[in-house]
Amino acid sequence: MKKHTLTATNIARIGMMTATIEVAKCALSFLPNVELVSFLIILYTLSFGKLIFFVIPVFILLEGCIYGFGLWWIMYLYAWPILALLTLLFRRQQSPFFWSMLSGFFGLFFGALCAIPYFFIVGVHGTFEWWVAGIPYDIVHCISNFCICLVLFSPMKKLMERLMR
Repeated sequence: MKKHTLTATNIARIGMMTATIEVAKCALSFLPNVELVSFLIILYTLSFGKLIFFVIPVFILLEGCIYGFGLWWIMYLYAWPILALLTLLFRRQQSPFFWSMLSGFFGLFFGALCAIPYFFIVGVHGTFEWWVAGIPYDIVHCISNFCICLVLFSPMKKLMERLMR
């Protein structure tokens, strides 16, 4: 049986992963651009493979239901799947430092990813201005993602492996 088929066990896993991501996001929402979502998507992708592509849409829909379906929501539709795809692409990597770097770079370029819909609204110049204005927040996002992943990756990966047995 493949890990990404929709069995009762995997449906329960999808619910637990989605709930964990949402609770972690809410718990740190008072800190601008400090989040566990990136780390958890990396961890869950490494642990459950393509099953993450059921988790991400549920998480995004839940976010829209809680916070409304604004322009930011469209950004989530492609930003989080990109992180999961990158994780799958490099899934053979074992180094916590590698995953911390990926998480950090994702945080650094999150603002650029989020600027894409603005291109269709305000054009190239406005999109560039919007992205540049957010660079200080992207730097915070980068540093926090890197540190969170560096500290949590090894113990959480071992825990996930133990739970999967």
